[in-house]
Amino acid sequence: MRLIDKLKGYENKYVFMKWAMNGEYGKIKYVGEDYVEFDIVDVDTMSYRETMLIYAPLILEVAIGGSDISRIVAEISSQL
Repeated sequence: MRLIDKLKGYENKYVFMKWAMNGEYGKIKYVGEDYVEFDIVDVDTMSYRETMLIYAPLILEVAIGGSDISRIVAEISSQL
């Protein structure tokens, strides 16, 4: 199974994604055949900072769970 196929199951979820040039916390908005649309969250203000279109072969690592991601989900949920 390719990483891009696995990520399709995590659309609209908060993750930590690391790619060739950077790594950020954010929300996977859309997973296409050759790119991922990723909304980056500023962890200090819990607001969306920017949207990135990341070429799929550049993605090195995606963390689905963890204490930091749980904190981000809790912070954003409390602002709704």
